[in-house]
Amino acid sequence: MIIDCHVHDSKYSADSHLDLYEAIDGAKSMGLDGICLTNHDNNTLKDEIGESAIINGVLVIVGAEVITFEGDILTFGLKDIPKEMVSAEELLTLVKKNNGIAIAAHPFRNNNRGIGNNIIRLSSLLTGIEAFNGSTYYEHNMEAYSLANRLNLPVLGASDAHRLEKLGTYATYFEDSIRDHIDFIEAVKYSNYYPVMKTEAGFMPAVLGLDKILPSIKIS
Repeated sequence: MIIDCHVHDSKYSADSHLDLYEAIDGAKSMGLDGICLTNHDNNTLKDEIGESAIINGVLVIVGAEVITFEGDILTFGLKDIPKEMVSAEELLTLVKKNNGIAIAAHPFRNNNRGIGNNIIRLSSLLTGIEAFNGSTYYEHNMEAYSLANRLNLPVLGASDAHRLEKLGTYATYFEDSIRDHIDFIEAVKYSNYYPVMKTEAGFMPAVLGLDKILPSIKIS
């Protein structure tokens, strides 16, 4: 399955220009199997569709992108988002207590929103690193990829789409079939997966050779 793990909709992220159903239709047309709605500091969408739903044939999973004192972290499985800003360690500990997952979002983006080298001291609490982010410069993505490899942390890809044209820029290929948010959380914890990028020919591994390490993906 191919899932874009970081998308914002305009209803619950003030800086987004992407309607939820526009994102779903766009995802379906480009061959994505799912999208994760990770709106800024809230998971309010779950009150409308639950923590996950199949809509127009696309799996929609609700998470949140939470700003901490150190930077942004994608969270899934966290029922209640902290109402005030907390440290990354506090948030990660809370996610772990709730048996959720936490992914460092765009860690080296040049806008002070990534947790950067704090990953080193927080690595035991992180589930993975969003090394390939569609709204981040390539060199900063590669810096995240290099650090993830050094720390032996799993790597994901996502678009961070706030507009339709960004959707699917990067995504993540999962070896396992994912039916809902519970499967997604388990897959990020335990399954084989790797980042992919959108090309004219379909989705291809974001880094040459990743498809040789793990099972090859179906080109959409």
